[in-house]
Amino acid sequence: MANHLQLGFQDASSPIMEELIEFHDHALMVALAICCLVLYLLTLMLLEKLSSNTVDAQEVELVWTILPAIVLVMLALPSLQILYMMDEIDEPDLTLKAIGHQWYWTYEYTDFKDLSFDSYMVPTTDLPPGHFRLLEVDHRIVIPMESPIRIIVTADDVLHSWAIPSLGVKTDAIPGRLNQTSFITTRPGIFYGQCSEICGANHSFMPIVVESAPLSHFENWSSLLSS
Repeated sequence: MANHLQLGFQDASSPIMEELIEFHDHALMVALAICCLVLYLLTLMLLEKLSSNTVDAQEVELVWTILPAIVLVMLALPSLQILYMMDEIDEPDLTLKAIGHQWYWTYEYTDFKDLSFDSYMVPTTDLPPGHFRLLEVDHRIVIPMESPIRIIVTADDVLHSWAIPSLGVKTDAIPGRLNQTSFITTRPGIFYGQCSEICGANHSFMPIVVESAPLSHFENWSSLLSS
């Protein structure tokens, strides 16, 4: 959960998000090194007198042609690795379907039990003490911890986007099309997200709440909800 004056990402709660944060730090250090080098060269050119050595310098031209290519490879290889990891879906333990509406979500646990429900934002007037305004819902998604989860995302009316920042998940919900992604929660907790696609007047009031719990708690929850 993000807090006030936070400059970085939320704490990672999935292996994919850990990889994304690591790649972000890697790319940031590369960008910092480039900025320092450019600043040093600009300062050197301003302070030093011009000479004929800067007019014809094939060695320098060779370096500033090859060096950017090496930097791009350093950024491209880990980026492609994470991209393939995000698309990889290996025999999930649970498949969850999320359907976006204006302006709420419908969830279906069709491969586990015949279980489906709508998830609406809790109005501020009905919000219990200690809960987050504009982020709490009346029905949370409960998933088993440390289990591969596949989520199939679609929409019923307009474009939506199912996004949980701390899990590194963001999938567009498109009417007439099924998109899928997967994730694994590495710890128990409650993770908040929102619709990340402008979908109308109440776009800001489509929160997503995922509760990661041990398998026994998930089984008890599903039994109570289906009964």
